[in-house]
Amino acid sequence: MESLIPVLNAIDTFMWGPPLITLLVGTGIFLTVRLHLLQVFRLPLALKLIFRAQNKGEGDVSSFKALCVALAATVGTGNIVGVATAVKVGGPGAIFWMWMAAFFGMATKYSEGLLAIKYRSVDEKGEIAGGPMFYIKNGMGEKWKPLATFFALACIGVAFFGIGTFPQVNAIVDSVELSFGFPKAATDAILTFFIAAITIGGLQSIARVASKIIPFMALFYVAICIGLIVVYIDQLPAAIALILEDAFTGQAAVGGFAGSTIMMAMQNGIARGVFSNESGLGSAPIAAAAAKTKWPAEQGLISMTGTFIDTIIICTMTGLALVLTGVWQGDAAGAAMTNSAFMTTYGSIGGSLLTLSLVLFAFTTILGWNYYGERACIYLFGTKGVLPYRLIFIVLVASGAFLKLEAIWILADIVNGLMAIPNLIALIALSGVIVAETKKYMDYRSQPQKTDKNQYV
Repeated sequence: MESLIPVLNAIDTFMWGPPLITLLVGTGIFLTVRLHLLQVFRLPLALKLIFRAQNKGEGDVSSFKALCVALAATVGTGNIVGVATAVKVGGPGAIFWMWMAAFFGMATKYSEGLLAIKYRSVDEKGEIAGGPMFYIKNGMGEKWKPLATFFALACIGVAFFGIGTFPQVNAIVDSVELSFGFPKAATDAILTFFIAAITIGGLQSIARVASKIIPFMALFYVAICIGLIVVYIDQLPAAIALILEDAFTGQAAVGGFAGSTIMMAMQNGIARGVFSNESGLGSAPIAAAAAKTKWPAEQGLISMTGTFIDTIIICTMTGLALVLTGVWQGDAAGAAMTNSAFMTTYGSIGGSLLTLSLVLFAFTTILGWNYYGERACIYLFGTKGVLPYRLIFIVLVASGAFLKLEAIWILADIVNGLMAIPNLIALIALSGVIVAETKKYMDYRSQPQKTDKNQYV
């Protein structure tokens, strides 16, 4: 297996290089144009709908809980480690390109959420089933079923060997040992117990936990970062200016940085931004499909806020912390760099604050991806595949702290990228449906004679 690493590295570099990034961002630009900048003009409405959606219609959970499940999988170590990696390699300008990826990604995420509701179905247990595999098969037609199958297989691969298990488990056990001296095996055992207890309960259990943890962990992390920003508030204008300047010059405005080109800033910012918010990967619509709503566009708007919260808010907080404290110019990388930023401001307690954030982010990502993989498994094998899937997932979580095969990590990265291809094909092919459903919902909202319209404000 180890002999394959150079080949896998080459494939991975190509996969997450210009071709896929161009396809991801290009699809976002295409949908942004077709939807007439919906992510700008309808963002206030989308943010209101998070808490004030009517929640009438078929579905298993409320729109808010569906969003929390999606955010559980989306807001993860990438918001801490990924941002630091992008800034380390691409310079502060990478943050600007993260914003650009998120801006166009909001149109993509909106479209995914809309199609998830439009083409969802019901499994043999009476539970809602949806996501790219369903809007490929039901929206594009039976002849495209192999593409749907390909997506489902890639999704299970990511849940088992990628974002869903090993990176998150390793992040948790390593950070807890480093900050509190707690043995990895003990942390892993406790983690496995909680994951098993929650995931055995299925979507309702995951949604219940996610809806409680997600708001708390997001507000907790943002509050810590705002506290840091307040300490350096006089340097904030200069930091923002540096981000904008570096995005287009590729040169650091201060010394001590080896230098980066504009392409490095762009590629790392966009790649890490997409990796963090998952717009276009096709994961979030699996959760969106379970929302109680009769309007596909309504859930699309709510889904769109996931990218806004993940990247425009949380990733920006991390990025500003790195630039304001100047740690991006030092030798530290990844989580260690973000840790340095926090400790610069909060002293020794800063490391503990970051560890708590990292543990919560990683824990909820495991929960979210467990659900994604399970729905893909049901699509392929029916509900009889649920129990074997859950047991395998729990075993992988239990072993995640001890597996460090480089080849597995690279392969997981490749499979993660492969999820996006069939999903993006479907988004482009069904863009006419997306536009039509958007018009239908907006026309509905514009009709004053609708007695229940005010419930959507």
